[in-house]
Amino acid sequence: MRPPSEPAYSRPPIPAEDFFPPRGQRFLRALETTQSSAEVWDLMMELGRTAGLPYIDFISASDWRHWKRTLFVRTSYDASWLHETNQDPNLCRGSYFRVHGLHHLTPICIGLEFAEDYPSLPPERMAVLEAAAARGMRAGISIPLRQTAPPSAAMISFIGNHDRAGLLEILEREAWTLTVAAWAGHQRYLQHFSEEFFERKGVTEKQRELLEMIGAGYLDKQIAKTLGITISAVRQRLNALIQKTGASNRAELAALAMSLGVLPDPHNRPENSGDGDGIEVYPRLID
Repeated sequence: MRPPSEPAYSRPPIPAEDFFPPRGQRFLRALETTQSSAEVWDLMMELGRTAGLPYIDFISASDWRHWKRTLFVRTSYDASWLHETNQDPNLCRGSYFRVHGLHHLTPICIGLEFAEDYPSLPPERMAVLEAAAARGMRAGISIPLRQTAPPSAAMISFIGNHDRAGLLEILEREAWTLTVAAWAGHQRYLQHFSEEFFERKGVTEKQRELLEMIGAGYLDKQIAKTLGITISAVRQRLNALIQKTGASNRAELAALAMSLGVLPDPHNRPENSGDGDGIEVYPRLID
């Protein structure tokens, strides 16, 4: 992996890209070259540092319609002081992610400097903002994020030790760059995060092969015949795969195979190419 201080820009910008802020151009061109989720995270941290907002939160959950489970949480700082807060369900329900990020798409200003913009904050939540400010996180911007397949919600926050006016001055220059970087970085991070799933979970090549067959709808008898093993062996591998992946049943394994790209999306098969569902699309006529 490349050191974060040495991003490899794959190409120089073309004149048609000159309208976009230089910091954003550098970030996106470097993002095109990443090979792991760790490299994407390094770029996000570098962007935050150079923009004057070095404290970064990145949280992703499995669905934006109703909270199921947290996929991951990353921070650029030691967040151990938040562990007790995160154990309190009432405080968690008041987080920016749960209050705003799961329901809305607009970026928001956050932190103690903007507490007056949230008049219904309970005293316990104010105490958390004060503790964050004491650690250099007085004000920042949070950007809600979405992915539809599989459905997930996320939020990236860039935070620094600034008063209200100072943050708004930074956002005058950097809001566009930070928002686009969050959108693009989120998609790139999830791409690598999915690609790294098998290594992260210790899934073997044989288990990956089994996952592909389950996703394709093979029954145990068909799998046994294809692999030249007994049905009992198939079920042993299936149980081991369920334990490693955290899936609850065969249906969840099939869904996992699709979400990880082990199987092609049925909507994107070659025979389904075109404008979708057999509908012909024409330019709108303007009177």
